[in-house]
Amino acid sequence: MARLLFIVMLLSVFAARAQYAPPAEQEGSTAISADSTVFVAWANGCSLRRGWMNVADTSLGRAAFGDSLNTLGKADNAVVSLGDGGMATLFFSKSVANGNGWDFAVFENGFTDDFLELAFVEVSSDGEHFFRFDAVSNTQVDEQVETFGILNATKIHNLAGKYRAAYGVPFDLEELKENTELDVNHIIAIRVVDVVGSINNQFSTFDSRGNKINDPWPTPFETGGFDLDAVGVIHNTSTAVMEYQAQWSGDIYPNPCTTFINVKGNVNFITIFDAFGRLLSGRQTVISEKKDLSGLPDGLLLIRMESEDGRTKVVKVIKE
Repeated sequence: MARLLFIVMLLSVFAARAQYAPPAEQEGSTAISADSTVFVAWANGCSLRRGWMNVADTSLGRAAFGDSLNTLGKADNAVVSLGDGGMATLFFSKSVANGNGWDFAVFENGFTDDFLELAFVEVSSDGEHFFRFDAVSNTQVDEQVETFGILNATKIHNLAGKYRAAYGVPFDLEELKENTELDVNHIIAIRVVDVVGSINNQFSTFDSRGNKINDPWPTPFETGGFDLDAVGVIHNTSTAVMEYQAQWSGDIYPNPCTTFINVKGNVNFITIFDAFGRLLSGRQTVISEKKDLSGLPDGLLLIRMESEDGRTKVVKVIKE
């Protein structure tokens, strides 16, 4: 029994000291340069919700540096600051998909390999339900990492901000494929959520193992919190999938439309989003060919159709 207890304790210590990928350009690093040719697209829309400069003193107001436009396109060190617990939801012209290996990467603007501000990463295939990547922080929690304190990248896993500016932290959708409410081949939104790095129980955030996440805190400035630069796409809807969908007869007319659309072909469900991928009308069974759009705003609509055999197609419809 004593021997077994010793082994369990040893494994626990090993897990707590587990070494993850080191900083950018070091052997074994997973960091991907913004100039890498693996990127096929970048975010083209962003919905922003700022967090506080200091969640422990909300009288200071919310982070205010940059705006959502700074997150669009290639990583260029122009950022938006999220503040404590703030979040940014990124959208794309084509769905991000689960390919072979890494599927996308998130960029922050850390100016060294050890001054790191961290964030959780979540994805959604319907714009409503988001699923978070399991993240690990093995940084000590006995002493608060101060405002301009440092972190060790090898103690951090699956948290955006692990690498310095111009190097993205990559994520693999394969890790989330068991979630039945998530279609890892149709990711329309990626959400970045600032980690409140306080070890004070009142404000702490936790990793997937229940560990407090300790990162530089407080950051009571308009630039407080995670500074999001960009999200780069490595895999999106493949040519093979597009060709497969093209053989399907599902379609929508008239286009442009006014009040009604007609859905033709073997379409069992439709879901409607706005131009930024935000959900306007949840997944509905197609009972009749005619669909009333009178309650939806004018402009560009993205209508996702699903067939009985699981094929999907997104059609851009202009409502006038």
